[in-house]
Amino acid sequence: MLAVSKMLLVPKKMTDIDYMKKAYRLALKAKGQTSPNPLVGSVIVKGDRIIAEGWHRRCGGAHAEISALKNARGSVLGSRMYVTFEPCYHYGRTPPCIDQIIHSGIKKVIIGMKDPNPLTNGKSIAKLRRAGITTKVGILEDEIGAMNEAFIKYTKTKMPFVVTKTAQSLDGKIATAKGQSKWITSEAARKFARSFRDEFDAILVGINTVLKDDPKLNGSKTTRRLKKIILDPSLKISLKARLFSGTRPSDCIIATSAKASDKKKKVLHEKGLAVIVCPERGGQLDLKWLFKELAKQEIMSILVEGGAHVIGSVLRERLADQMVIYIAPKIFGDQRALNSVVGLRMQNVSQAIELKRMTFKEVGGDLMIKGYIHY
Repeated sequence: MLAVSKMLLVPKKMTDIDYMKKAYRLALKAKGQTSPNPLVGSVIVKGDRIIAEGWHRRCGGAHAEISALKNARGSVLGSRMYVTFEPCYHYGRTPPCIDQIIHSGIKKVIIGMKDPNPLTNGKSIAKLRRAGITTKVGILEDEIGAMNEAFIKYTKTKMPFVVTKTAQSLDGKIATAKGQSKWITSEAARKFARSFRDEFDAILVGINTVLKDDPKLNGSKTTRRLKKIILDPSLKISLKARLFSGTRPSDCIIATSAKASDKKKKVLHEKGLAVIVCPERGGQLDLKWLFKELAKQEIMSILVEGGAHVIGSVLRERLADQMVIYIAPKIFGDQRALNSVVGLRMQNVSQAIELKRMTFKEVGGDLMIKGYIHY
């Protein structure tokens, strides 16, 4: 019989990257819930032991650092704090985190990335150092930045992060020549797409989609207050539309034009709906102006679901950052059938919009492609 030696397994000593990965995973627990704040996670470590965890759960709630301090098992004196985002320096819906961290007795703060908000950007780091607290910045910065891409764009440009979503056949059609479109993609893909809505502040469609499909435009979480934006220049919308059911009237935004009926505008206002009168450009609602207004209302991210002309307009105005395309393994083969994107009017191949940094996922037999838009 061969003798088998037993090796003593020594636990791997965790590094700064390991602890930051833990904080990163904590931050992701609140995905879709913190807007217009970033996703932030934090852990507190004493010696080699994690003594506290926290994450920012919702806007207006305790920030990750404060949550971790409150959850600490024992004294944090002399410990290290790992936090994915630079602690806030300014008063907002809550007091600044930085002062409570300094007064806690923590000796070292490791920060994933600096906050791009000029009210904080680098100021908290400098204050920690003035207080004699050792700081380290730039751990998993790329991953944390990607997790908070909507917040970063919103903070730097005062514009929402915009994603377009389409569901189409292999030959790029979203409906037959007779307008029949239910259902191109599988039930599993449609369910996945509904849950994807939960990651956004608002969903946007054109009035033709509402009139034709009468969608509910709900996400999968009943607790999520998803705003619904309808582009309706002539106010054709019916108050009986299904999108109003199960939604607070104030969460429904109707973007219209000055030429729309004042009487209809008044009726919508009296029902508690938000009506935004947009200027027009080129015979259409000025979407860039509208998106700026929506950002002022702290709408940080928008999912544009249609129709084909609306998505074409968003792409033509270079307002979209990313595309998500669900492709069913079906071919319609009819030039009269509606394309998934309409109205770009490209003259040659070199003008085509491209997708970069693509990812692929099979969902219920359909292919989901996600990519960043390169204009």
